[in-house]
Amino acid sequence: MNDKKTLRKFDTKVQYLQYKVLREVARNAFNDTLLEKVTDIPKTIIPGNTPTMRCCVYKERAIIAERVKLAMGGNRSNPNVIEVIEIACDDCPAGGYEVTNACRGCLAHRCEDVCKRNAITFDHQQKAHIDKSLCVECGQCAKVCPYSAIVSRRRPCENSCKVKAISVNENKAASINNEKCIACGACVYQCPFGAMIDKSFILDVIDMIKKSDGNRAYKMYAVVAPSIASQFTYAKLGQVVTAIKELGFFNVVEAALGADMVAYKEAEELVEKGFLTSSCCPAFVDYIRKQYPELEQHISTNLSPAATIAKYIKSTSAPCKVVFIGPCTAKKMEFQRPEVRPYIDSVITFEELQALFDAKGVDIEHLREGVLDNASYYGRIFARSGGLTDAVAQALKEQNTQGFEFNPVACDGIEACRIALAKAAKGVLPNNFIEGMACVNGCIGGAGCLTHGEKNKTEVDAYGREALEKSIGDAISVLNLPSSDKA
Repeated sequence: MNDKKTLRKFDTKVQYLQYKVLREVARNAFNDTLLEKVTDIPKTIIPGNTPTMRCCVYKERAIIAERVKLAMGGNRSNPNVIEVIEIACDDCPAGGYEVTNACRGCLAHRCEDVCKRNAITFDHQQKAHIDKSLCVECGQCAKVCPYSAIVSRRRPCENSCKVKAISVNENKAASINNEKCIACGACVYQCPFGAMIDKSFILDVIDMIKKSDGNRAYKMYAVVAPSIASQFTYAKLGQVVTAIKELGFFNVVEAALGADMVAYKEAEELVEKGFLTSSCCPAFVDYIRKQYPELEQHISTNLSPAATIAKYIKSTSAPCKVVFIGPCTAKKMEFQRPEVRPYIDSVITFEELQALFDAKGVDIEHLREGVLDNASYYGRIFARSGGLTDAVAQALKEQNTQGFEFNPVACDGIEACRIALAKAAKGVLPNNFIEGMACVNGCIGGAGCLTHGEKNKTEVDAYGREALEKSIGDAISVLNLPSSDKA
């Protein structure tokens, strides 16, 4: 296998390293040799005795061994799908606010004046120093310093976590507060050492595929997120569809068709209730439940698009198993919820899908093109921020809603969500619909993407324009839904 060619499929070397672990675990699982080979995987990935990333090859292999455990499902007693590899989390500074060499020892001492904890003192040259035992990291000193000499040295994982779920434990390693974490995966993507990682259910998926192939007891359905249009850029989307079937899936269905269904239902619910927050992003929904429980009653009662289309598949194609494939680590939490578990059997990310392809030797670039023609333009653009809002507006138009003024706010990233929800909680939000996307740019910015960036939005919009069905009603009309489920 050409590792340099494969590396180019990912944004970072951290992603590539994790992919290699997943690939080896999957390869051995497909070959029924995992249990006997699991201890050899670290040496397979880091051959020889020369360290390539850290001070010691033995430490490198110890970290790989921990990655292998997470690739095999991780700590099942920990309900969170995001975990910390402590031995990989020792090269970041302790963090906090520090005074740099830019401090000029000025006379004003504004930093001292604003510090309510008396954490700032001065040496004989009048240079400021911060007592870490007293500092509460409020940041006021940094704001008033005229030389910008005080900076925050917070770890990348802490900076990326907008819900403040990450702290540093007594071992100087990152620690996740499960009561706050929404499993968005921002820390996973931003950690430069790959110490933050989402546990994988790839073995469960392989087991389902193998049992389906052998006994034909059920059919395997892959529900793919519309953001897939921005991934696997080295091949055509139709070839990716065929490759998924080569893995052993009976059919590939667009989650975007579920998005069409949800857009119609959320439009109806919005008119009925007058104010609504979307239910499509599981991390956003979890954020409301944990941080703004007083607004939980306003969350749309609809399942997410993935769960909605999975429910339809289960009702029309039983017996079957449904696996969601997308960019979202929070989906790994969502499918375990009681209201979703009957419909989605497992979840893997695009990173894990790439590992499955290579583990089974599926050569995507030389496959014929399959098709994805289930959804409308509006269902497909759910993948990027603002897409859901556009879809609900279209649904209201198609439903000929008279006299209802649609006044939405599309929140791009969890910080934007926080601002809108805080206003809603105080009763001062002028909007009547909140589209919440925890990841910046929406699903195309998800932690499980192979690549991230503005280009992804262009790819998703182009994918949407290729839809055969141009209206939402046309897309869902072929489903033969019960009258209670139709618009």
